[in-house]
Amino acid sequence: MASNIGMMDSAYFVGRNEILAWINARLQLNFSRIEEAASGAVQCQMMDMTYPGVVPMHKVNFDAKTEYDFIQNYKVLQDVFNKLKIDKHIEVNRLVKGRPLDNLEFLQWLKRYCDSVNGGLMNENYDPVERRSKGGKERSIKGSQKNHKSLQTNISVNSSSSEGDFTVLRRSTSAKQGKSGGVPLAVNPSVEIKALTKEVSDLKLSVEGLEKERDFYYEKLRNIEVLCQSPELESDPIVVAVKKILYAADEEETA
Repeated sequence: MASNIGMMDSAYFVGRNEILAWINARLQLNFSRIEEAASGAVQCQMMDMTYPGVVPMHKVNFDAKTEYDFIQNYKVLQDVFNKLKIDKHIEVNRLVKGRPLDNLEFLQWLKRYCDSVNGGLMNENYDPVERRSKGGKERSIKGSQKNHKSLQTNISVNSSSSEGDFTVLRRSTSAKQGKSGGVPLAVNPSVEIKALTKEVSDLKLSVEGLEKERDFYYEKLRNIEVLCQSPELESDPIVVAVKKILYAADEEETA
C-alpha cells in the first residue's frame, strides 16, 4: 500500500491546515504548527489508532524535547512499520530537525495511508487522551498544558515579587537622592538588561519561525514552477493559468 503512494499522488497536495485539523480532531490536541509533530509521538499514536494494540505506547515519549528523544520515537514507529510490513522508510535525520516541509510531507503520506486503511473514518472507541497516559513519560501532551498553566502562575508570582523589589529599590534610591541632592542614581541595571535580553531572544525566535515559513512556501512554489516547465505539461491550459499567476508580479514590474 505505502509503495503505491508516489510524490504525484493527491495526498501530497493536502494543505497544512487540513493536516493540523486532522491531527487535532483525531487526537484531541491543539497544534497550530506542523513542527509541533516533529517528535514522532503523534505519528506513533496515529498508527495506534489505526491498528489498536500494535504500537507499544509505553515506549512512546510524548514529552520529548531533544533530537535523541525524537529518534527513539521514530525507532518505535519504524518497528511498527516493519511489523505491519509497511514499505516506508522514515527519513529520521530530516524529520527531527523540525523543518516544516519535511514533516508536512511525511504527515501527508501518513494521512493518506491511515485513510486508506480506515476509509477516513474516526475510531469512535479510541480514547486518545487515555492512550497517551500509557506513554513512556509520566507527563503527556495534555499534562504539558497543565504544566504550562502552572508555569504561567509561577511567572505571575515571580513578576509580582520582582515588582515589589523594584518599588523598594526605587524608594530607597529616592531617599538617597533627597539626602545627597546630587545626580539621580541608576536604578538596578540588571533588571533592564534581563528584560532586553528576553526581548532579543523572543525576536530571534520570531525571525527563525518566519524564515522557516518563508523557506517552506518558497520550496513549494519552486516545485510547482519546475512541474509547470516540463515539456509534456507546459501547453496544458491549467498549467498556463498557473504560470500566469506565478509570474504575475514579474510582468507588472516590467510593464
